[in-house]
Amino acid sequence: MNRRLAFLFLALAAALTACSTPQPEATTTVEPLKVGFVYSGPIGDVGWTYQHELGRQRVEKELGSRVKTVFVENVPESADAERVIRQLVSDGCGMIFTTSFGFMEPTVKVAREFPKVFFEHATGYKTAENLGVYQSKFYEGAYLLGIIAGKMTKTGTLGYVGSFSIPEVLRNVNAWTMGARSVNPSVKTEVIWINSWYDPPREKEAAETLINQGADVLYQNTDSPAIVQAAEAKGLHAFGQDSDMAKYGPKAELTANVVNWGGYYVKKVKDVLEGKWKSEDTKWGMAEGMIEVMPLNAAVPPEVSRLFDEKKAAIQGGTLHPFSGPVLDQSGATKVATGETIAEKELWSLNWYVQGIDGKLP
Repeated sequence: MNRRLAFLFLALAAALTACSTPQPEATTTVEPLKVGFVYSGPIGDVGWTYQHELGRQRVEKELGSRVKTVFVENVPESADAERVIRQLVSDGCGMIFTTSFGFMEPTVKVAREFPKVFFEHATGYKTAENLGVYQSKFYEGAYLLGIIAGKMTKTGTLGYVGSFSIPEVLRNVNAWTMGARSVNPSVKTEVIWINSWYDPPREKEAAETLINQGADVLYQNTDSPAIVQAAEAKGLHAFGQDSDMAKYGPKAELTANVVNWGGYYVKKVKDVLEGKWKSEDTKWGMAEGMIEVMPLNAAVPPEVSRLFDEKKAAIQGGTLHPFSGPVLDQSGATKVATGETIAEKELWSLNWYVQGIDGKLP
């Protein structure tokens, strides 16, 4: 064998040996998706922010090492919100949920500057390619609570503590009043606006004022249990909002209108992880499990419980819409005709009181 052939033989043998030797597998490290949550109030143990926090915890529980979540609580609905959102981006968040209506403009502004970050805004209406919005159909539960209120009131006067006179809150007080008047047409609702989502002293003061005006059943669109506590102290009735608040008023709370954000949060985060996320305007209610009404207090009479269950099943099944006509405004003008249902655009931009609510919008 000449030298050239020997050299070729040795080279071929070396190549075959290299091919048969196991090689180290290529490894890739996938960083978890960092998800930020911006809360308008303190987390506490009940209320709007607490329910968002439960949703965040569910994301961590169900998605495990694929995600890392962070949150900032007590964020004012002001320029501070923009600063907080921007900081979350700087801290590496690839997805951010801003959980209050007043965060809309700051979210839109920051989303425009960071097109590769996914944003979701609660209860807003402005979207972008990297910004989706989500709403709850709280008014479904509010209507059911109204049926109980209309049956349980002795004075015929209901009291409502409102936060801000924006569509999401107006839907709730209107639906509550319509539910009450569907079983007790003479009922009227008194409303006090406190211009805050969370202010226990002012919430309590508003509740006591409503009680002094004759209200014996109270409801709210604020974040603390102060209204339920005020009713408990006076031996009256109330409803929890956002969370079950029965521990603060076991005799007073007849039931609670509860929002569960976890299912939505898990879905949208998974969409990002799987490359399926898209900007949407999502509205979930009782049928999707986002809105839940707690078991009724034993103080609710059996015949009222049966009516409640009947109407609840109708809403869940899609055969009853709280804003089905006829719906009249304060002046008696028809807003939704008999046989019709409120237009989607009107519902989500609602800015009027229904018949039966006293006072003027602020």
